[in-house]
Amino acid sequence: MYSVVGVRFKKAGKIYYFDPLDLPVEKEQSVIVETARGIEYGQVVIGKKEVQESDVVLPLKKVIRIAGDSDARVVEENKLAAKDAFTTCLNKIRDHALKMKLVDVEFTFDRNKIIFYFTAEGRVDFRELVKDLAGIFRTRIELRQIGVRDEAKMLGGLGPCGRVLCCSSWLGDFEPVSIKMAKDQSLSLNPTKISGLCGRLMCCLKFEHDNYESVKEELPSVGKLVVTSLGDGKVVGLNADKRTVHVQLFEVGKVKELPLDDVVIK
Repeated sequence: MYSVVGVRFKKAGKIYYFDPLDLPVEKEQSVIVETARGIEYGQVVIGKKEVQESDVVLPLKKVIRIAGDSDARVVEENKLAAKDAFTTCLNKIRDHALKMKLVDVEFTFDRNKIIFYFTAEGRVDFRELVKDLAGIFRTRIELRQIGVRDEAKMLGGLGPCGRVLCCSSWLGDFEPVSIKMAKDQSLSLNPTKISGLCGRLMCCLKFEHDNYESVKEELPSVGKLVVTSLGDGKVVGLNADKRTVHVQLFEVGKVKELPLDDVVIK
């Protein structure tokens, strides 16, 4: 067993485990930790707990110290510097006529590296761009190509539902989403209605799918003959969210939406 704390570096970002050593680290504190890309500043979102060896990536990185006010000021200074670096990089991309879209810029806490996130339709030869940026900033430069879902997560925005994007507000990681999930939820297969700002299938199709699957096990299949309090009929539709069944009644020739408790399969 390993004693760990869970640390997040960005809002709605992945959670990584670190060894707290003997430090009195508590949930919601900010900490300075050692990561694969250098020294970083993060927030503890999972307090001390014991986990199995299979749940951690060894060797387990360590918490260096609990962050103070001076560390928070460094983070704010890095954010301001990142805005200037963004403008500088945009100008250099324009100078080199590169077909790429700069999305975000991030300094590591110790300024050992600057990471430039971008999107592009294909591969981009940015070697000369890296040389220019390294000459300006005098530190390690990394250009990281990301996908459209990652772009939406970084930039944020409002989804078709009118709420802040799940990926930028609370969804820590992306999971595969398929068109079958939309079919199982009886949604319109019109791409404009089931796609998010990123142009991909909406993430909510995935995390709502399990609920639909469990409810549908209780609901009769479409086409089944059933008996109801209003007479015999045939199932022509389902509403898993409301746990109701759309039944075409033979006697009156109309479709009625009935609660599950009022429907018995013949």
